[in-house]
Amino acid sequence: MLPKTDPSLPPSRYLLMLEARAIYELGVFYAMAPLLRLAPAGDGHPVLVLPGFGASDISTAPLRMFLRGLGYRAHGWRLGMNLGPRADVDEKMHKRLEWLHEHYGCKVSLIGWSLGGVFAREMARQSPELVRCVITMGSPFAGEPRANHGWRLYETLSGRKADDWPDRERMKQPPPMPSTAIYSRSDGVVAWQGCLEQVSPSSENIEVESSHCGFGHHPAVLYAIADRLSQPEGHWKPFNRETGLRRAIYREASQQESVGT
Repeated sequence: MLPKTDPSLPPSRYLLMLEARAIYELGVFYAMAPLLRLAPAGDGHPVLVLPGFGASDISTAPLRMFLRGLGYRAHGWRLGMNLGPRADVDEKMHKRLEWLHEHYGCKVSLIGWSLGGVFAREMARQSPELVRCVITMGSPFAGEPRANHGWRLYETLSGRKADDWPDRERMKQPPPMPSTAIYSRSDGVVAWQGCLEQVSPSSENIEVESSHCGFGHHPAVLYAIADRLSQPEGHWKPFNRETGLRRAIYREASQQESVGT
């Protein structure tokens, strides 16, 4: 069992060193590819995947490949490396979302990894008529701005202060459509407490045992994403952890996690 950690501080150096296991997790993804094909099939609706800070569409390629194999129209953001919030990036993300919505004639599901999840939630909040659901992976939308190991690099590359976000309290509120926050207590990059959603009739948290750098290809994460995306639009239900092997793979949320505090 991992020791209790201070949610206002970055994860320990021990957990940061454990991020190297992301390479092993990628190998497990390819080894389990035949089993992952048994995940719930998709209905063909479009999915937009946003990368984390310092990453590009290359990092989300395994996830998008997996989703396409299930029948989804999975797309990258096509904006190069994610260097933080900038006026042109915000505008281009919205145009990308609008194009997908118009091209396919239906709402788009958004998946965001780390900072990409923060972007996804805010974009969904601004354009709820275009978004079907939001899924985040290790996204610190509810945490302290410096409770991660990347805030100094973020300030250098983005030209903004880590706490320079408008209405941070609003960011903690669930977006106005079904939302799922996937997180890991052994995340070595961001404090896991800041990645928790406030649970409501249409929002939830799913805990996995994953590195931060492995979220986009960890088999347990991918299966959970497939399960969430497969729900018929307008008929969302919380993730069922009590079926078969799920009980052993996905931990039941504690009271603290159920309220997102």
